[in-house]
Amino acid sequence: MIKVTLKDGSVLELQKGITALDAAAAISAGLARVACAAKINGQNADLRTVLDSDCTLEILTFNDEYGKWTFRHTASHILAQAVKRLFPSAKLTIGPAVDDGFYYDFDTEEKFTPETLTQIEAEMKKIVKEDLPLERFTMTRQEAIDFFKEKDEPYKVELVEALPEGEEISFYRQGEFCDLCAGAHLMKTGTVKAFKLTSATGAYWHGDSNNKMLCRVYGTAFPKASELEEHLTMLEEARKRDHNKIGRELEYFTTVDVIGQGLPILLPKGAKVIQILQRFVEDEEARRGWLLTKTPYMAKRDLYRLSGHWDHYLDGMFVLGDPMDEEKECFALRPMTCPFQYQAYLNRARSYRDLPLRYNETSTLFRNEDSGEMHGLIRVRQFTISEGHLMCTPEQLEQEFKSCLELTTFMLKAVGLYEDVSYRFSQWDPDNREKYIGTAEQWDEAQGVMAKILDNLEIPYKVGIGEAAFYGPKLDIQIKNVFGKEDTLITIQIDQLLAEKFGMEYVDRDGQKKNPYIIHRTSIGCYERTLALILEKYAGAMPLWLAPEQVRLLTIADRHVDYAYEVKARLEAEGIRVDIDSRNEKIGYKIREARLEKLPYMCIIGDNELETATLSVRERGENGDLGSMSVEDFVNRLVSEVKERVIKKIN
Repeated sequence: MIKVTLKDGSVLELQKGITALDAAAAISAGLARVACAAKINGQNADLRTVLDSDCTLEILTFNDEYGKWTFRHTASHILAQAVKRLFPSAKLTIGPAVDDGFYYDFDTEEKFTPETLTQIEAEMKKIVKEDLPLERFTMTRQEAIDFFKEKDEPYKVELVEALPEGEEISFYRQGEFCDLCAGAHLMKTGTVKAFKLTSATGAYWHGDSNNKMLCRVYGTAFPKASELEEHLTMLEEARKRDHNKIGRELEYFTTVDVIGQGLPILLPKGAKVIQILQRFVEDEEARRGWLLTKTPYMAKRDLYRLSGHWDHYLDGMFVLGDPMDEEKECFALRPMTCPFQYQAYLNRARSYRDLPLRYNETSTLFRNEDSGEMHGLIRVRQFTISEGHLMCTPEQLEQEFKSCLELTTFMLKAVGLYEDVSYRFSQWDPDNREKYIGTAEQWDEAQGVMAKILDNLEIPYKVGIGEAAFYGPKLDIQIKNVFGKEDTLITIQIDQLLAEKFGMEYVDRDGQKKNPYIIHRTSIGCYERTLALILEKYAGAMPLWLAPEQVRLLTIADRHVDYAYEVKARLEAEGIRVDIDSRNEKIGYKIREARLEKLPYMCIIGDNELETATLSVRERGENGDLGSMSVEDFVNRLVSEVKERVIKKIN
């Protein structure tokens, strides 16, 4: 017998050698029916895992993150089986679960249209109805290579050949279909009751545009049809709020094929919002003791070799010249600003009295993202970021980190995104040391310092192994777009390695030269990504302080135009962004157009307003018609709302 400690602390004595699923059944038949996976001694595991010693056990359902992942991973195998039944010549690649569903990539000559997806869904329903058991088994590396060569699955052969010699490789079989997979999976296909294939797109093998374009089929899956229906309704609403749709319709940005993917053009509205944000950020940073720098957009490879980017980030950089030719000068566009701002620190000798030294910059950066990763303004190849680097003593580190976090919190609240973020403590992966510089002892020290700071500040973070920068751990402030895809919006990083590499020193109180700690941080992150997120957050109805056009004056007849210009001048004197619609159109048409453009305020000017020197004010949203108002009262209302950066809920 073995002792199995459950999540609530109770202990079961069970027969040694039973599976996690058997243990679930011993707890409750109902729990076994909804079980998707398990957590054994704190590690995620398949329900088929044998319990052969005392352990802790948690049974995971669809309500748990890994349970949901397991459920949808199984759905991806059902998709692949259906495709192989319908299109036997299709080659299998990979099919993981993702945040809100799953996908599978196929190499196929077949063009997957919406009608094709309907056909595949029908075959998937047959597989679910067949209620096929999923059997896990293993092969040696060579057996797996031979197996997939016989099946004519070259991508699977490549995946197996990339695994170490002597590796035991796991497979899952369901009926006639068999796939290379680490798991976990459900026990049978019949558990996947409700699913929907949502789209078919192109995706390069390994995300590399030099490789073949594959067909990626996306889908999602739930235990109940009602949950699926609710999710699909949410997706439909998300499509309406997608910044790619709203931003183009409202003319905030556009993209042009001859310029290139991931290189958006900000139209006047989008450029105005980013200008407002940049000025707001730079003024607030200056108020908090940050010193503005302006550094070059490119540098010789020598700088990036010194920082480590040349060895650890070259694939993500745009290189000007032949990186392999040592006889000629070679430059690269900057993917980040840190090595440039370090030169400002090195401009003269420093002492402890100079620290903390805070440099900020509105930085234009360039990153060679894979074409399959491009998405509107959220992931682009050229972007502008509120970047900063802070040099301090070890004693100052915690307070300065806290101050950086307070700055990001202030910014997030100002734009209304504070309630939407989560926190990830991104650490190195000690099993993949080639990705990082420094020793294990240095990483343990840096991560220990950061963990202490985060715990002292009571930050509710998750740990992300392998998500650290190559030179240090970081706090990633994460946010999801309307489709549930998570990205990093803001980072605060602790770095104790690059100062030594660059020879950055200060003379301490004891007269000894020491390397400062460096904090890398952004305050509002990437401006383009922030614009995308607030477009989605407000469905294009920007808060007044950010709206590129805050007020539109609508004249009823030509005789009202002169008064409209007088009002415009008064508003502009207070910094209000205002325009006049004096076209020879019916007033109802002008009102509808202003509403479609989601303007915060419109003022109708007719005979009564002209005679009484007033405005007929209409506000966007639930307040609607505010009635007649004097110009001064209206000005005071706007100035107060802008000053307080008021964010109103728009239905």
